[in-house]
Amino acid sequence: MTELSPIYYIALGAMLIIGIIFGAFIWHMFRGAIIGRRARIAERKAARIVADAEIRAKGIMAEGKQEIDKIRASSEAESRERRIEIQRQENRLSQKLENLERKLESVEHRERNLINKEKAIDATHAELEDIKAKQLAKLEQVSNLTTADAKQQLLDAMETEMQQEASRRLYEWEIKIKGEASAKAQDIIIQAVQRCASEITGEITASTVPIPNDEMKGRLIGREGRNIRALEQATGVDLIIDDTPEAVTLSSFDPIRREIARLALSKLITDGRIHPARIEEVVAKAKEEVDTAIQKAGEEAAYRVGLHGLRPELLKLLGRLKYRTSYGQNVLEHSVEVAFMSGMIASELGINPTIAKRAGLLHDIGKAVDREVEGTHAQIGADLVKQWDKSPEVIQGIAEHHMETGSTSMWGYLVSAADAISSARPGARRETLENYLKRLKDLEDIANSFSGVDKSYAIQAGREIRILVKPEEVDDMSAMRLARDIVKKIEEGMEYPGQIKVTVLRETRAVEIAK
Repeated sequence: MTELSPIYYIALGAMLIIGIIFGAFIWHMFRGAIIGRRARIAERKAARIVADAEIRAKGIMAEGKQEIDKIRASSEAESRERRIEIQRQENRLSQKLENLERKLESVEHRERNLINKEKAIDATHAELEDIKAKQLAKLEQVSNLTTADAKQQLLDAMETEMQQEASRRLYEWEIKIKGEASAKAQDIIIQAVQRCASEITGEITASTVPIPNDEMKGRLIGREGRNIRALEQATGVDLIIDDTPEAVTLSSFDPIRREIARLALSKLITDGRIHPARIEEVVAKAKEEVDTAIQKAGEEAAYRVGLHGLRPELLKLLGRLKYRTSYGQNVLEHSVEVAFMSGMIASELGINPTIAKRAGLLHDIGKAVDREVEGTHAQIGADLVKQWDKSPEVIQGIAEHHMETGSTSMWGYLVSAADAISSARPGARRETLENYLKRLKDLEDIANSFSGVDKSYAIQAGREIRILVKPEEVDDMSAMRLARDIVKKIEEGMEYPGQIKVTVLRETRAVEIAK
């Protein structure tokens, strides 16, 4: 192979360089054409966007102008209305101002007239005072006394005469009162006792219900005893069915429950349909009847005594006493008696008989709930009445009628006296003298059974026992323990109504003899 010359290589390199330069030129021109074309496209798009934006801007400006025109028109209309309303109000104010000016002129005219009349009255009054002064001066000249001296002499004379008359009458009244006080007191008590009622209801804890035949006993018991259990459960009363012919017995310490059971049982026997569902229905109706009877009994008692305006709550509690007895005495009848006698005694003593009657009628109202509330029936009754009757005299009479408080007012003594008359009259209470004395003796025996006791006295009808101890054997702390021990033994060994107060007294004496 022939070897190429250097000129060939140089020419080849020059041609290659020229080709590269030409290709670069061609590429540059082609690229510029592409870029120019893209620029023209972008300019056309920009022109279209600007044109669209101008069109939309013109539309928005047109809409804004329309909205502005609407707002301007609305504002102008509102301004016109406001101007019209303001003008209308100004006209009304002007009219009112004119009316006020006219009225002010009228008032000023009347004021001037009144001032003129007042001046005339003052002138007349001054003239009358002048005339009065001249007359007084003439009287003083005639009597040789001044007005003050004459008045003082008259008052001194009247005072002396009144003192003499008062002293004389007081002396006469004192002698008369001392002579008649004892007889009057006896007469008051005798009149109250003579006018006392005598209706009595025996105290019982059982009621007997007649039945037509002994076959009814089986129906009352029911299959497997379901009827008798339903009746006892519904009423809270024991149903005693024994060999007593044609009679069943209801036993309960609560007289109201016993009355409900008696009514229900009587209705069941009359109706003949005896089953648990019927028993519950009849007992519910009997409860309603007894509640009605209780309310009616309270209202009748208040009407009999002549008291009006008692609260329904007090009348209902008062009616419950119809089914309560104390030592064989019906408590409601006893309360009516005490009310009558309290009013009689109060009238004789010259104090308010209405208050006395109210205190007497309500004095035992605590016995209506004393099985449900702790405390003496006097204190319970006072607390109950205090809720609905704000009279302090009535509350005092109720709380103090057994002398259980620290002090006793006039109303407490009055109700206590009427209560004692009603309770102590012959036939009022079933308790015999032997039972009463036995209870007092039992109290004293219990107290005397403790060491250190000197003497004991049962007082207040057995409601209190006072114990005197030997001071050398019983100190102060032992006296307190002794009182608690005696109370505990009384509670365990005796049956008694209400409460019993135990008072232990310890007295120390120092005795010396001067020779």
